[in-house]
Formats: sequence, structure tokens, C-alpha cells
Amino acid sequence: MLKIGVIGAGHLGKIHIRLLKEIDLFELVGFFDLDEENRKKVEQEFGVKAFADMEELISKVDAVDIVTPTLAHFDCASKALKLSKHVFIEKPITNTVEEAKQLIYLSEEANVKVQVGHVERFNPAFTSALPYINNPMFIETHRLAQFNPRGTDVPVVLDLMIHDIDIVLSVVKSNIKKINASGVAVVSDTPDIANARIEFDNGCVANLTASRISLKNMRKTRMFQKDAYISVDFLDKQTEIVKLKSVVGEPDPLSVTLDLGNGKGKKQIYFDKPQINEVNAIKEELTQFALAITNNTVPLVNIHDGYNALDVAHKIVEKLKISLALIED
Repeated sequence: MLKIGVIGAGHLGKIHIRLLKEIDLFELVGFFDLDEENRKKVEQEFGVKAFADMEELISKVDAVDIVTPTLAHFDCASKALKLSKHVFIEKPITNTVEEAKQLIYLSEEANVKVQVGHVERFNPAFTSALPYINNPMFIETHRLAQFNPRGTDVPVVLDLMIHDIDIVLSVVKSNIKKINASGVAVVSDTPDIANARIEFDNGCVANLTASRISLKNMRKTRMFQKDAYISVDFLDKQTEIVKLKSVVGEPDPLSVTLDLGNGKGKKQIYFDKPQINEVNAIKEELTQFALAITNNTVPLVNIHDGYNALDVAHKIVEKLKISLALIED
């Protein structure tokens, strides 16, 4: 059984503590939080030992689960990696791209597993769609959230859009050719709504929109590929597949068909709604982290995935700065 400790016991950290207690592969040794009053509350609520010293906790475990504010990710992870501990680290992996590069170096030197908490990869709606995804050429994502002061210290790209950046990078097997972006800072000092267009070398285009000032919540991704349309609703956990297949002979009179004209024949439209398994995505990603360690396999969302998503996110942020400067001028 792997001994693990949680660093950071805020809103998300408490969720991790609760779920780690339910995973048989882990022994939750304790947690660390800077806030002494919060440490006492969480210790009493979950019956888990609170450590007042982070280094002491790290020394007593095989792995750490870092659920602190992003600014502290690098410091916590580097301390753990220097002691050759496996690391699960919430997204975004670090505050800067350079910090992420340093963590890659430290992880390779320590020869340990690092998994990044891009939880949407474990969303059952997305996992159910994976067997159908084959070289998408146009992707459109909308991640809209109602206003919440928590998270407004960073641009909406790093707060929300980075989820969809990771999803897009995981399904498009091509290098990025060009990035364009625009956004508006409405209620905070950084963009609260942003749109990015990512063009890939293979011709795929991804159009991503993120907002934290919407009237309703939405987390949808639509993918278009040869003879198929795939819709994934990350919020409501629903997946819809529309497929086209060539008609051989006479089509079923009850089926929906398209006549392509000019002698190109007909195609039949198939609708599919894959079964969605009821799983807790956070619990699933933590379980997979444990299995990667025990089986000595590469984590599904590894440190390079975390770096790549952060790198693209920062490039989008730089494009936003340029567009905002032009507006202000």
C-alpha cells in the first residue's frame, strides 16, 4: 500500500483527502496546510493527522498530492521530487513554463511518477467518446462559468480554458502551427472571457471559448472528423455520436439517408449515445496515479502533458495581452 500525503487542504484539497481515504491502494498518512486554524478543522472533520511542517510529511510518505494554489506548486513539487517522492499535482502544473521545465528535469533525475490533475481526461463522457475519435479536423469548445471571485487572480485561460487545451492536445496528434486569441477583462484585472484559435500542421483547427462571467454553466466540446460528429458534454455527462456510412444497395426505408448528388451515392446517418459509467473523475485520476506507480507505467496525464498544456495556455495569454493592448490604444 502506497503511503501518501496531501499538501493543501482548501476546498479541493478536502475533496482529495476524502477520496484518498476511500482508495484501497493508498494509506493516507496525513496532510499539511499553512493555515493552523484550517489544519485543526480538517483534522477533526476527516480524522486525518495534520502536519505543521511540510518537509516532515514528505519524509514519511511515498507520494504527495499537491492541491495548493498554483503559485506554490513548484516549491512543493520540487521539495518532494528532490526526496524522490512520486507527485500528483493539480493543474496547471506550475505558475510558469520555466518552472514546469525544471520539474521535468527533477522528475527524470528522481526517476519517479508525476501526474497532473487535468481531471476532464477522466470524465466518463470524454472516456466514452474516445473509441469514436479518429483524427478530428475541427474542434469547438465552450467552457462557461458563473462568476466566482475564487480564481480571478489568474487569467481565465489558466483558470478554465486550460482544461480544454489539454483535451484538444490529447486528441490532435500534430504540432501547432499558429495561435490567435482575443479577450476582455470585464470584472477583474485579467481577461474574464477569451477565445483562442489553434491551427495545427495537419490542418486541424480548434476554436476554444472560456468565460467566468456567464449566466449559466457550460462545458461542451464538439469534434468534426471524416464521416462523424462527436459531442461531449462534460457537465451533464452526455456523449452523442453522429456517423455517416456509405449505403450499399437499397437503404433501409426507416433509416435517415443523405443523397450526395452527382452520382456520388448515398450515406446513411447513424446516431449513437454511448453508455456513460457513473464514476467520480477525481477518484479515478487518483486511482490511476496509484496504478501507474505500482505497475511502473506512464501516468495517463504525465508531466509532459502538463507542460504542453501550460505552454500553450501561456502562448494564448501572450496573444491576449497583445489584443488588449491594441484595444486600449
